Amino acid sequence: MQIATPYLMFLGDVPDTLAAKTAYGINDWRPDWCVGQSRMEGCAADLGIPDLTRAEAVERGCRTLVIGVVNAGGTLPEHWIAEIVAALEAGLDVASGLHVRLGSIPAIAEAAQRHGRALHDVRHTTETFPTGKGSRRPGRRLLTVGTDCSVGKKYTALALERGMRERGFDADFRATGQTGVFISGRGVAIDAVVADFISGAVEWVAPAAAPNHWDLIEGQGSLFHPSFAGVSLGLLHGAQADAFVVCHEPTRTRMRGVEAPLPTIAEVIELTIRCGRLTNPDIRPVGIAVNTQALAEGQARALLAEAEAAHGLPATDPVRFGVDAIVDRIAATFPA
Repeated sequence: MQIATPYLMFLGDVPDTLAAKTAYGINDWRPDWCVGQSRMEGCAADLGIPDLTRAEAVERGCRTLVIGVVNAGGTLPEHWIAEIVAALEAGLDVASGLHVRLGSIPAIAEAAQRHGRALHDVRHTTETFPTGKGSRRPGRRLLTVGTDCSVGKKYTALALERGMRERGFDADFRATGQTGVFISGRGVAIDAVVADFISGAVEWVAPAAAPNHWDLIEGQGSLFHPSFAGVSLGLLHGAQADAFVVCHEPTRTRMRGVEAPLPTIAEVIELTIRCGRLTNPDIRPVGIAVNTQALAEGQARALLAEAEAAHGLPATDPVRFGVDAIVDRIAATFPA
């Protein structure tokens, strides 16, 4: 799948920033690809890049409209269809990370064919995966896991890739979600894989490698989330993780989109070890990544110190304070 850059980021009329996390992720990690944003009336998200009309975007060299939103079920709202058709008519390809296939919507499919434009459904792959086998494979793997969905698992894995490479590690980010695929140019959206093949798909994403090579696997959902635990468990088994980092958002009391209470970090560590031992008996935690965006710096540092003392693990906000402490723990726990 070759998606032409640069991008015009489509945010629709999403109600909050989390609903546009795909757009934010791409803009944070590939800012040179994001020329502008397209927003509808009532949109509560703002990437801080120019608002452009479709004609202005084409004039500035944009080649693809990226639907940078997520929602429950991955649906495409009816009132967005005209916006997408207009983008195709203006000369833009369209790429989406939603579950619904762009070509399954007649008006979009007809417009793409009429104007010779490409439709990219990043969440869907043409790859055929085997069932997971759980056989030990060489190489080292780290998985980011969460107390909830949308708590920073992707950002943590990307920050660790950057930090570990700076320290001389042979390390690669492995995308398991649509935003990660947009950012890295490879991977598979695990939540769109038929359930029987989830662990096999992760084995494909992070295959056998050199003994000291690290695959940093982007986590999805949470083992405690009523909606997404099945995906999280299959991902854990397929990752055959040697190490994991727990990701957490400290201001939440309920899991996103449901009434289930948020689990504690300790509960996530315990359940991840218990379930992860099925495919790697030696799985162990190496750090805690906390999204402290909503906290003042003093509050953030105090909370991180408390987490370190409570769990005996380095705790940091990977975006705000970096990942050196976690990389130190990895180097000490897994010497080359």
